[in-house]
Amino acid sequence: MKGMNGTSVPGPGSRVASIRKGRGLSQVALAQKAGVSVSLLSKVEVGDRVLTQGVAASLARAMGLTLAQMLGSAPEENLSALNHAIRRFDLPGDRPDLPDRLPREVDDLNRLRWDSELSKVLERLPRVLTEATNHAHAAGSPAAWTLVADIYGVVYWLAARHRWMHLAELATMKQRLAAERADPIAAIVAARDEAGTFLNSGDFAGGLAIVDRAVVAAESVLGGHERAFGLGILHLRGLTLAGRLKDKQTMNRHLAAAWRVADEFPSDIAVHGLHFGPENTATHVISTASDMEQHRTALSTADDLIRGGHSLPPTRVAPLYMNFGRSQLALGDQDAALESLEEAWASAPEMAAVHPTSLELVRVLTSLHKRSNPRLTRIAARAGITI
Repeated sequence: MKGMNGTSVPGPGSRVASIRKGRGLSQVALAQKAGVSVSLLSKVEVGDRVLTQGVAASLARAMGLTLAQMLGSAPEENLSALNHAIRRFDLPGDRPDLPDRLPREVDDLNRLRWDSELSKVLERLPRVLTEATNHAHAAGSPAAWTLVADIYGVVYWLAARHRWMHLAELATMKQRLAAERADPIAAIVAARDEAGTFLNSGDFAGGLAIVDRAVVAAESVLGGHERAFGLGILHLRGLTLAGRLKDKQTMNRHLAAAWRVADEFPSDIAVHGLHFGPENTATHVISTASDMEQHRTALSTADDLIRGGHSLPPTRVAPLYMNFGRSQLALGDQDAALESLEEAWASAPEMAAVHPTSLELVRVLTSLHKRSNPRLTRIAARAGITI
């Protein structure tokens, strides 16, 4: 796809044609195998339509790829220290000097996560993970191992944001192992993240199976607000997976269940590195409505949430505006989509720089704008794109 000055603008959708041609497939043949229209495939390839993750997963399956391979991964940074910490999961080391400070360290790590400070999260993770793991081996308590499981949830989040799927899957494996020695809620959070690896790989049906199994476990082992929280995060994951599958019946089941437990919280709470409550449920409604091409529902829900005020962290605000922009673009409002893209970048620039929806909005808006647009050019420059 060519930009306003004729240069190629990267983005997940720009990979489709080159991968398709590399496999010797025509647009007609690929569209038939993937179950999408030739018109849609053509528009994605030339930059007139955003490549959604649902369509990308269908194209990936048709070409024998994972969703992450179809979308492309962010360049890997130096992960040697983090990999070393993960590798030594079963090898106890020196006890930390001040173990009582570890919960505060993990809280600080999660605040960086919620602020989408990806580079700072990566910088701190190896030391905090190492110290928490050594402490858990020494203490042997469920609380100590819950802390380790929570940190692996941060590792999963960081890897998923960059689409480093080998690291995401390794993180959830270690998270499950830590959860076996932790408080019961840790296993539920781990299942939610494991279902996320299925989501990120495009195996939406497999992810739903993980969610359904975990819902049964949560209903039997958790109680009170912890039960509502555990079920809530699972049903939101199920909602997203069903939306990507375009399974309306399953989507509505998870949506209704999520709202039921969200009603138990007057406002969103943040525990174990995750947010849940009415506001976060609304953001998932907006995302899934966009996936289901119910764009006016997405826009009206987003407008209500934004106009009414919210307490969402940047890690939720940026995707909210990306999905807002996706629906605006689908309805032909390029100017509003650009404004939403700017809001996403203002909220969480490091996330916007690697998020596939953000990159697709840049790609398609660049293709659709017939003249140079300074606002779009500034965003593209921040993303390392020359247009």
